[in-house]
Amino acid sequence: MSVQLTDNAAAHVKKMLANQPDAIGLRLGTKAAGCTGFAYVVDYAHAIGEDDQVFDSHGIRILVDAESLPRIDGLVVDFVKNNLLNEGFEFHNPNVTDTCGCGESFAV
Repeated sequence: MSVQLTDNAAAHVKKMLANQPDAIGLRLGTKAAGCTGFAYVVDYAHAIGEDDQVFDSHGIRILVDAESLPRIDGLVVDFVKNNLLNEGFEFHNPNVTDTCGCGESFAV
């Protein structure tokens, strides 16, 4: 089981976490959404839950709940800047079998 950040994503997350002194890491998960089934959830982690799996990537704690983990095991999160106005996380998930046309949801 693994979830990883690229160098670019780790640098961005470190900046984000520096502005959240009570955050202990990054929470990644999934929720039911969109036309193909699931969407990614990215948030600050403030505590480790009983059913959380904790990963370390570039010195950053990544917390994933047990329900989401099978859908995102092997996930690599990148942070990309396409131009001056467009930047964000990009998810490379080996479990994805389909995505919606707008790219906001996925199926496993």
